[in-house]
Amino acid sequence: MVENPPRADDPNSPTRLESLLDQRQRPGVFDRRVDIAHWAGGISQEQKARVPAIRIRRRWINSLWLVPIGAAGILVAVALAQQLRQYGWMQNFIDTYPGTSPTYAPPVTSGFPAWLRWQHLFNIVFMMFIIRAGLQILADHPRLYLNSGCQPGTAWLRMRDPIPGDRMDQDDAAHVWTAKDDSVALPTWLGIPGIRHSIGLARWWHFSFDLLWLFNGLVFYVLLFSSGQWRRIVPRSWEVFPNALSTAVQYASLNFPANQGFTNYNGLQIVAYFATVFVAAPLAFVTGLLQAPAVAARFGFGRGPFNRQVMRTVHFAILLWMVFFIAMHTVMVFITGFVGNLNHMVFGTNTQSYWVVPIYVLAMIIIVALWLLASPITLRYPGLVQGIGRWMVGWFKAILEWSRPNATYSEKDISPYLWPNGTLPDSDNYRRLQNANWSGYSLRIEGLVENPCTLSYDDLRALPKHETITQHYCIQGWSGVAKWGGVRMSDVLDIVRPLPSARWVVFYSFAFGAGPPEEGRYYDCHKIGHMREPTCLLAYEMNGVPFNETHGAPLRLRNERELGFKQVKWIEAIEFVESFAHLGLGQGGYNEDHEFYGYRMPI
Repeated sequence: MVENPPRADDPNSPTRLESLLDQRQRPGVFDRRVDIAHWAGGISQEQKARVPAIRIRRRWINSLWLVPIGAAGILVAVALAQQLRQYGWMQNFIDTYPGTSPTYAPPVTSGFPAWLRWQHLFNIVFMMFIIRAGLQILADHPRLYLNSGCQPGTAWLRMRDPIPGDRMDQDDAAHVWTAKDDSVALPTWLGIPGIRHSIGLARWWHFSFDLLWLFNGLVFYVLLFSSGQWRRIVPRSWEVFPNALSTAVQYASLNFPANQGFTNYNGLQIVAYFATVFVAAPLAFVTGLLQAPAVAARFGFGRGPFNRQVMRTVHFAILLWMVFFIAMHTVMVFITGFVGNLNHMVFGTNTQSYWVVPIYVLAMIIIVALWLLASPITLRYPGLVQGIGRWMVGWFKAILEWSRPNATYSEKDISPYLWPNGTLPDSDNYRRLQNANWSGYSLRIEGLVENPCTLSYDDLRALPKHETITQHYCIQGWSGVAKWGGVRMSDVLDIVRPLPSARWVVFYSFAFGAGPPEEGRYYDCHKIGHMREPTCLLAYEMNGVPFNETHGAPLRLRNERELGFKQVKWIEAIEFVESFAHLGLGQGGYNEDHEFYGYRMPI
């Protein structure tokens, strides 16, 4: 160990660490934009998402088959329902259970109050952005699994081709298939913003509107139960189920039941609304939260029935339900009395005023405009999206970072495959050190510390070794469990003794970021408080063997509160700073600077 090398804040230091980062003049918030040709290292936008395919045993079935199957199913259902209604026992059943009854849903005679009508409109807008951004997030790792390790070949749903078999060797860092390679683009009218590997921007949309939707929902719950409107959608008798079945038969036979929706929903409506409001909506929030690394690291959900991949699958199933519910709800508005239904929704009255039609058309024009503008605005003003998103979501992320990441796992939980990612180092210096088996490697540690020093690879390995088996959650959606071996960051802190003013720890990589060289090295910043956790390591081993290049040799960080891109690989230096505002573009890391991620990533 060499103590007191030239400090990073010494103007005579030959290589101030901050000089490794982007040194260009910082653009203003409104001047930052996405250059698609150079986005994410110039990743090709030709790889489009395919129509989802579903695996049944070993056979992949294109989901488009659901279209003719669904059409045939509708025709069969109509024919069957019409035939059933010819039988006396079915007529008696419908007479006994007509679909609407005060026994399980007393009439609500107060109409639809203004708060309910406005919240209905807000919910449409919020869900529109949540669903579109959610699809964009899925497109960054376009496969769904049930196992916690995302082993290639085990997905049950995919939106692109199989992983190339000749690119699975993780010891061949230059050719191995990465998670970034696996991402796909969506049409810009569907995803937000549509382009490939734009998950950082999509997450700001998704999480921001998630919180708006959640707040809207909580207000809805309070007003629903305080106003008596809950009687519309909460059944009070088991008779709702035979009435729901009766209603389904009547709809399927194309001989609809009477529309009494202003005062009484029928059984099928009540079951559908109840399932959506009190089952699907809370489950959407819970399954989203359980995908957070901070939650998994606190409660040990990196494996078992609550692992991230099960939660992604359930989350996706809820998305499908929401899309189905919205589509059916819209169709029923049109075919069960369009003008009357619009009067209920817009005016809150049981009238037939045609003034509601131009109001509805204007609202739809605005919604369509918002739909079409979302992607262009995101690509033109990504810095604004990042700033607004951080303002809206940052406080929630800060709360999640309070949890202690103490969960560990057993050897049997270790994933057989851990997806690789990241732009490889390509400097002559890195190759020289690699070829010498890191004998000449030295880790610079400086900044706001009492004892700046350099630690050789042998110095690091001579320090007390600690091993933890923890989960790894990538921002793209894949996950895995591995055993990490290395030095606790708390031991490093004890050596260098950070000054009281040090609040952030900056990890500099040998590797450049994905973009052109002028964008500088890959780096990321972590709160100094996180570095004291027992599971926070400067790791030099994975699963009992030294890192290969693919996974970050010679060193990578493990901070189990955060997502994978913050676990800097190929570490060359560490700096303690009071603020990261002067580093790079001031956002807290390379991906934060150039791909508009957030610097807090516990979810």
